[in-house]
Amino acid sequence: MMDVRIYPFNTGFIRLDKGAYITPGDGYGMEVEVPTWAFFVTDGKEKLLVDTGMSETKTADWHHRGSYQPEGFRIDEHLEKLGVTPGDIDAVFFTHLHWDHCSNMKLFTNARFYVHAKELAFARDPHLLYFKSYESKKLGVVAPFAGVPFRTVDGEFRYNDFITLFPTPGHCPGHQSVEVKTAQGTYVIAGDAVFADENLKPDTHRGLPFTPMGRYVNVFEMFDSMEKILARADHILTGHGMGVSFKQVYP
Repeated sequence: MMDVRIYPFNTGFIRLDKGAYITPGDGYGMEVEVPTWAFFVTDGKEKLLVDTGMSETKTADWHHRGSYQPEGFRIDEHLEKLGVTPGDIDAVFFTHLHWDHCSNMKLFTNARFYVHAKELAFARDPHLLYFKSYESKKLGVVAPFAGVPFRTVDGEFRYNDFITLFPTPGHCPGHQSVEVKTAQGTYVIAGDAVFADENLKPDTHRGLPFTPMGRYVNVFEMFDSMEKILARADHILTGHGMGVSFKQVYP
């Protein structure tokens, strides 16, 4: 098995209501601060990203009051610590195109950008309820993905021997997760299909094997996507969970 490494990058902190976003029915009115993860994946040859993370503090605070990006947390600043420049990145796989997962993508001028076809279509013409999540031009702002050429994926897509993209809709219409094969098992970079660590714990109130999150466009797809991830993964890396920070590099 090739020597594949996954480096988690915390690109900033979002303040949100725990009950509304993470654990519906438990924690309403409780404001929490969660990290926002992007990931650098390499086998020593190809240099790949899963998502590009969130924006600077001014924009982050506009989305969720009190959210912020500390100095040194921007995606390219993380890469610099590993001796990698934005121009070195070969491809970026987007789990979805919410503002906190695709900011600063235009830094990667040599990369190929992959996104699910349904996600790109919805992001370019979102429902009113999601204007802010996708930074719709109807709000008078410019989305990070505006004018960017994408390679669209429809269904499961094997990029190479260790990277496979697979659809995990529910949080948004075209969400996808990234399966990474390593010498120590299969990692799934879940994106917001598994929002935080709490979602992997049993929901004892409803007798469920995990706790469905609170932010979704389709509750049934969201639930089915979590089941799919759990079936494929030996290890799960969440979109906003504190547990990802336990290691600086996986495996």
